[in-house]
Amino acid sequence: MYAIIATGGKQYKVAEGDIINVEKLGVEAGESVTFDQVLAVNNDGLKVGADAENATVTASVVKNGKAKKVIVYKYKRKTGYHKKNGHRQQYTQVKIEKINA
Repeated sequence: MYAIIATGGKQYKVAEGDIINVEKLGVEAGESVTFDQVLAVNNDGLKVGADAENATVTASVVKNGKAKKVIVYKYKRKTGYHKKNGHRQQYTQVKIEKINA
């Protein structure tokens, strides 16, 4: 059994017991979170659209963290323009507990 959920502008294929990193949710570690935006559920037959609108996915938050640093470097030739910047994207690691279809 698996489901396709949408959170943080991205879509994830999840099954029970999976651990995934999603965009920061603002929930502390150990708490529970419910994903209402379920696009598809496969439980002995694929349900999509209106058939899957009542489905939910329950997950528990494992931890909050930051990804590896990404370096952004801007340069324009012949003008002496250099700009270096770094970015660390924040994420929330969740463990999928139950898919309610």
